[in-house]
Amino acid sequence: MMAETKREIERKYEATDETELPDLTRAAGVSAVLDRGVAELDAVYYDTADLRLAADALTLRRRTGGEDAGWHLKFPVAAGIRDEIRAPLADTLPASLAGLLRSRTLDEEVVPVVRLLSSRDVRHLVDDEGTLLAELSVDTVLAERLDEDGERTASWKEIEVELADGADPGILDAVEKRLKKAGVRPSSSPSKLARALEETTPKTLKETGPARPEPVDENTAGARVLAHVRQQIEAIVLFDPAVRRDLPDAVHKMRVATRRLRSAFKTYRKVLDRTVTDPIGEELKWLAGELGAARDQEVLAARLSGRIDEVPETLLLGPVRARLRVWDASRSAAARSTALAALESDRHLALLKTLDALLTDPPLRKAAHKHAPAVLAKAVLKDYDRLAGRVDRALSLAPGPERDLAMHEARKAAKRARYAAEAAVPTLGKPAKRFAKRLKAVQSVLGDHQDSVVARETLRTLAIQAHAAGESAFTWGLLHGREEALGAAREREFPEAWERASAPEARAAVAR
Repeated sequence: MMAETKREIERKYEATDETELPDLTRAAGVSAVLDRGVAELDAVYYDTADLRLAADALTLRRRTGGEDAGWHLKFPVAAGIRDEIRAPLADTLPASLAGLLRSRTLDEEVVPVVRLLSSRDVRHLVDDEGTLLAELSVDTVLAERLDEDGERTASWKEIEVELADGADPGILDAVEKRLKKAGVRPSSSPSKLARALEETTPKTLKETGPARPEPVDENTAGARVLAHVRQQIEAIVLFDPAVRRDLPDAVHKMRVATRRLRSAFKTYRKVLDRTVTDPIGEELKWLAGELGAARDQEVLAARLSGRIDEVPETLLLGPVRARLRVWDASRSAAARSTALAALESDRHLALLKTLDALLTDPPLRKAAHKHAPAVLAKAVLKDYDRLAGRVDRALSLAPGPERDLAMHEARKAAKRARYAAEAAVPTLGKPAKRFAKRLKAVQSVLGDHQDSVVARETLRTLAIQAHAAGESAFTWGLLHGREEALGAAREREFPEAWERASAPEARAAVAR
């Protein structure tokens, strides 16, 4: 059986043996409270030995008892909202869940860390038609720490109110209002696991804690660059399982993080030792390429579909939409398979481990210890000068394939310069932000031009396929002509966009 996903929206409250529930039929929308009895739940929570999952607010458990016995993996979405991914009960962790954890565990074994025995007294809150609005439970919990330091236990009571599927979230506010009037207060802990870990950790360990790194001067170039690098690595780790789950925009966001990180390695090579970062950059390029097929197909299919929608029905000759759907389905499936194979590969795992080690022991150079503004401004302007050279070449060429290629190279340089400026915003402030905005405008013009070039190539292929199948190729030719006109328009806009980005005052503001 495949794992299933459930969006869990709930709120937790403190309780004691003396806590009495108020009359919840007085909560707006609640007509009746139905007693559903008591369930005995036995859950063992798993994590790496150093609690990497807990550090990222993930929970992995194997639970028996109740209606949803099995393996449960929970990802945080927002405060009080988590995605719970369920797999059937088995003795070992299902592969479907292990893959989703890989970017965090780095294939380290997950072991039992806490056992929770819960006696759950369940009530259903329903409306006047008997439709379930929310489930309220009063849980009596016994937590047992499972590790080599010996047995440690904790116990408490709490109240959970979980929104029913499809119900109005406002019901949670109405119930909370009644609970608060009765003196019931929200829990200070986000989850049972978090509370169990907190209450079963010896006081001596809390006081000493893990070894702390040496203090870092936050005003140095090294500290600022590493903060940006860490942000991108965390994004790669975060979106790895999101790509596997095929969540919206996950491929795009993970790919952007790989590109931003690779760009940072190149831009700030005076800060980070390139003998270390260059090989990592090559692996990031590989990963972005493997993810790119899926993202590029998504963007191209959306563009072509939109162009078809703009054509009057009288000019849609032949099964145009059907041919596009077939073309997209086959390519999208292949692209997704490529992306998933990359994430499952040993090469990707090695990259994740290398990135983890990079944060632990960053390869800082001499410039990393200098005052941040001067170092970062110089790096940003160097990338800008690189962009200027590529723009000059593109503008010197006559329209045609060679100029198309030169504009594409300028686009990549514009993206790198923009990423550099955006990474420097926390240090250089508004001048860098304004500079990045102007560079983004250049990148957008060049990007739309390149997308038009790619679209034309695809439209030509689709026209050939249509003709070979005995269909009219008229509409494909029409779309090709429109894309050609759009590309020419972007070429005309390019000099003006570049003039705004290359204004002397913009460069001077960053240099100050």
